[in-house]
Amino acid sequence: MDHHPRIHVQIQDEAELTLCGSALTIGAFDGVHGGHQALIRSAVLNAQSLGVPSVVYTFDPPPKALLCGARPLTSIDEKIERISALGPDHIVVARFDASYRARTANDFIREIGRLSPRVIWLGSDFRFGSCKKGNPALLASHFDTRILPAICCESGEVVSSTRIRALRAAGRFLEADRLEGWSELPPFRVSNGNGGHHATA
Repeated sequence: MDHHPRIHVQIQDEAELTLCGSALTIGAFDGVHGGHQALIRSAVLNAQSLGVPSVVYTFDPPPKALLCGARPLTSIDEKIERISALGPDHIVVARFDASYRARTANDFIREIGRLSPRVIWLGSDFRFGSCKKGNPALLASHFDTRILPAICCESGEVVSSTRIRALRAAGRFLEADRLEGWSELPPFRVSNGNGGHHATA
């Protein structure tokens, strides 16, 4: 599958990306739904204002696929295509396997440090490192970290990969497609205010 020509797609266990500065967002981005799109766009816009590259750091397979047996909403190729359409300068794909899962939170922080993030955009539920010991507050003790509040659909429910997966399992495919936001663009809103807020250590 051809990707956007300016996107640098990197499989993390094959090579490492090193930058002198970046605006970074990290997540499983399973389905690249409306909430994910808001995170990625925030990082891209922030990067443009700072004059640094934007980086999307994601995982294949999504951690819940390995940890909980959840079926991914898209293939890795489709996920990369969707992320690419949102305009980041780089996409890093970390291979999430038993070895990666065993890494400590500090291992992850050291790896992220190679990207020299000026700012990191996260969802509030992001966790990292062995036993999920890392959280946004820990990242905020090392980097400028912004938390984007949850994105809700018109009915007020939070958009999530878990909800989309449940809708698909129930045969409610049109509703699932609307929450993913690729077949059409439904109006989304940020819950609890607009924009992100700083995480504190």
